[in-house]
Amino acid sequence: QVQLVESGGGLVQAGGSLRLSCAASGRTFSSWYMAWFRQAPGKERDFVATINWSSGTTSYADTVKGRFTISRDNAKNTVYLQMNSLKPEDTAVYYCASSEGGAYKYWGQGTQVTVSS
Repeated sequence: QVQLVESGGGLVQAGGSLRLSCAASGRTFSSWYMAWFRQAPGKERDFVATINWSSGTTSYADTVKGRFTISRDNAKNTVYLQMNSLKPEDTAVYYCASSEGGAYKYWGQGTQVTVSS
């Protein structure tokens, strides 16, 4: 089992920045990838970014590329999502996820990000 706890959400004006954190505990050695997803009201959950625990290789959705940065601190078992140049359409609940067996099996409870225009 892997437990994930997100933090860092909040209300910010358009053009502002926020940094989300995801602290992992439990059987974290089994997780090859960590990722952020988001879900806006009435919409499906969408992929935002992912990072490989070992190599640090990252990948981003086109909608956030150049504005968001995913990073990790292996010593702290924590993944971050630095979000810059935020737009109202970035408003969503952001979820952290951990992979196991080729799928994102473990999920955090989510943290709300609201961007006002």
